[in-house]
Amino acid sequence: MSADLKARFEAAVAQSKNLSERPDNATLLKIYALYKQATVGDNEEKKPGFGDMVGRAKWDAWAKLKGTSAEDAMQQYIDLIESLS
Repeated sequence: MSADLKARFEAAVAQSKNLSERPDNATLLKIYALYKQATVGDNEEKKPGFGDMVGRAKWDAWAKLKGTSAEDAMQQYIDLIESLS
C-alpha cells in the first residue's frame, strides 16, 4: 500500500467528520463499511441479533465488501467522501 494512498485516506476520514450536510443512511452505511474494510479487512464478526437493527445494517453493509482489498476500499472511500464534499 502506498504512503500516498494512506495519507489521502486519512485526509478523507478527517474530511468525513466535517461534511456540510449529513449524508443519507444508505450513504452513511457505505462510508462505515468502506472504512471497516479498509482498516480491518473482511467482516469476521458475529452478526448482531434481530433487536439491533442498526448493528445488523452496519454488519450487512460491511459483509457485502468481503474480498475487497484494503487499497480498493480506501480508494472507494476517498472517492465517496470527495463526491459528498
